[in-house]
Amino acid sequence: MTQTVVRIRGLRRHYGDVRALDGVDLDFGAGTFTAVMGPSGSGKSTLLQCAAGLERPDAGTVTVAGVELADLSERRRTLLRRERIGFVFQSFNLLPSLTAAQNVALPLRLAGRRPSRAAVREALERVGLAERAGHRPSQLSGGQQQRVALARALVTRPAVLFGDEPTGALDTTTSRQVLTLLRELVDREGRTTVMVTHDPVAASYADRVVFLVDGRVGGELPAPSAAEVAARLTDLEGVPC
Repeated sequence: MTQTVVRIRGLRRHYGDVRALDGVDLDFGAGTFTAVMGPSGSGKSTLLQCAAGLERPDAGTVTVAGVELADLSERRRTLLRRERIGFVFQSFNLLPSLTAAQNVALPLRLAGRRPSRAAVREALERVGLAERAGHRPSQLSGGQQQRVALARALVTRPAVLFGDEPTGALDTTTSRQVLTLLRELVDREGRTTVMVTHDPVAASYADRVVFLVDGRVGGELPAPSAAEVAARLTDLEGVPC
């Protein structure tokens, strides 16, 4: 049986009168690639934020690598995020004054660890950018910046990598390159990956797609094709609230 890296039970999150998550139960297994999709406002990003410990849910539990987040103080949650959770956003969030290598080393420095050149170089090699280590973000293309952001998320060797629309700001060709890299990290290194996306083609790189509707799980699709995902999304968007 596949080991569960992230376990979510009864997750609820409200913003005033808006119900973002309404009793979500999900498991993400080791070495799997899951895409999370759904209509606008279905709770996709909120799910990722809660699963990564960036937001506290109103109810329910999130367990990452055997550690229940609700049991942790804010300081320990921060330490867990830095050491066991990687996160890649649509915006690259690189510091413009730092080189690629310095941006990659940042999580280690924030965790109070002295980053080794070998670890930083290895992270950049894994995303095919070792030769760009001394370049600043302004000297890199959008796709290269996102790969630096990915290397930064991977340098601590996290138990799980979360991506919130990681290819949303990229052109089609560059997007496919980043998605291929994510797929290779899962297949080659067993990296557990959970990605929110609105793109059926991006979702087709995953092992399964989880659909959210009005803050609830609205079904799953294993071994998805882009056409199957697009058809399911069309059906879900026609579901009345």
